[in-house]
Amino acid sequence: MSTQHCTLQVELGDRSYPIHIGPGLLARGDLIARHLPQPKAFIVCNDTVAPLYMQTLRNALVQAGVQSEPVILPDGEDHKDWRTLAEIYDALLSRHAERKTALIALGGGVIGDITGFAAATYQRGAPFVQIPTTLLAQVDSSVGGKTAINHPLGKNMIGAFYQPLLVLADTDTLKTLPARELSAGIAEVIKYGLIGDAPFFEWLEHNVERLLAGDADALTYAIEQSCRNKARVVAADEREQGVRAHLNFGHTFGHAIEAGLGFGVWLHGEAVAAGMAIAVRVSRRMGLVDDHLVERTLALLARARLPVLGPGLGAGRYLQLMGHDKKVEAGRTRYVLLRGLGEAFVTADVSQETLHLVLEGEGVDAG
Repeated sequence: MSTQHCTLQVELGDRSYPIHIGPGLLARGDLIARHLPQPKAFIVCNDTVAPLYMQTLRNALVQAGVQSEPVILPDGEDHKDWRTLAEIYDALLSRHAERKTALIALGGGVIGDITGFAAATYQRGAPFVQIPTTLLAQVDSSVGGKTAINHPLGKNMIGAFYQPLLVLADTDTLKTLPARELSAGIAEVIKYGLIGDAPFFEWLEHNVERLLAGDADALTYAIEQSCRNKARVVAADEREQGVRAHLNFGHTFGHAIEAGLGFGVWLHGEAVAAGMAIAVRVSRRMGLVDDHLVERTLALLARARLPVLGPGLGAGRYLQLMGHDKKVEAGRTRYVLLRGLGEAFVTADVSQETLHLVLEGEGVDAG
């Protein structure tokens, strides 16, 4: 492994697009400019990331012949809402953004999701570029075209499928990522191993400390492998009619945790980690996996400094919140579970008894 640039492709016919991964990519304005329909863009960022990377990106775009304007939003999951979305629209309208003026998302998953939704809806669809600056966004939320905002009753309940023109993941941006955010991103990396890539899970068992230490080669490999997994699934099922639902492993429980505690109390990756721990315990209760896989999963999450227990919201509250999940179908909540390492599937056939045993007992923090 080496920290050279690599490029993957999300295969979606005439809407296919590249994912560029590697160090120093923020300075490669040419990689972005070649995809833009006009030499103008709005860069949407937050007040944490903008002081670190906004000027570097704007300078790179100028060198590539693209003029840009910044739109700076408040940082945090609790700002992923209608009010903040309206700030983007206000900026675009007041500064006369056209239908072919690109929106560039520079930041983590919140910025990527809300900017993508703004692009999907501004003048019925504006060009959109993802430049993720967190590990979680680089391995998951920037790829695949899911865009959304939160509602007080549920996470990502209002949104659209809208693919970017490209994804540019500069691994150097991870050097300024707080340790807690890095761990949160590793949760999504672990997910790919659990749901469909057993060799990758085994690699993570041997290398998770390298990821935590910020080892550039290990991070680049983990990002590349995660994006390969996601690109393959998205190409097969863009609008989540089948196999793409597997990518939600841990998310049904995790979204309930985020909504139940209040958005932003736990990081998304932390909630997903606890959600995966709950899901694997449910799988064991149903006789689908053995104790050894549960132990391996919990051990890897713990080594990644992630929670292995959900908060004690009470089974009733969990079930209420999960009733607002996007995977509810015909009034029944559908869960992503495991039949083994790398073998995810979706089912609505989970008994209330099993859910109560896990959500009132072994899967949550009694304190």
